[in-house]
Amino acid sequence: MTLPRPGDRVPDFALSNQHGETLTLADLRGAPALLVFFPLVLTPVCEGELAALAGLEPAWRARGARVVGLSVDHRYALRDAADRLGVGFDLLSDFWPHGATARAFGCFDETRGHATRHSFVLDAAGRLVRLVSSGHGSPRPAAAYEAALAAAGL
Repeated sequence: MTLPRPGDRVPDFALSNQHGETLTLADLRGAPALLVFFPLVLTPVCEGELAALAGLEPAWRARGARVVGLSVDHRYALRDAADRLGVGFDLLSDFWPHGATARAFGCFDETRGHATRHSFVLDAAGRLVRLVSSGHGSPRPAAAYEAALAAAGL
């Protein structure tokens, strides 16, 4: 599958968060959302990105945007990372079927067996406004998120 393009509706999903609660795309409608796919939570770049997002998320939430992280990690690993890093937003487990949601979004690395570094900025209707990406070992810059949220009207 290919990556969605701006204006496209993104694929639906229903995944468990780090607390075992199910979150769906429909739950995010009504406000802009930032879906952040990351490879593996227990790696330095991913932990750095999550810590940075945790610091920025309260300001984005105050502006009406919701941040959600997604990876192939089990929800218990996501819970551990959320607790250690002070992450207050949902981290969704795409553990089983392994990477199905990342595949549906076109951002699954079949060779490595995990999601690639793609973030999808959605409008309140669930349509893609902007895509923020980086290479395997590079974090996505916060400035790119700010520009993407501005494009979503925030």
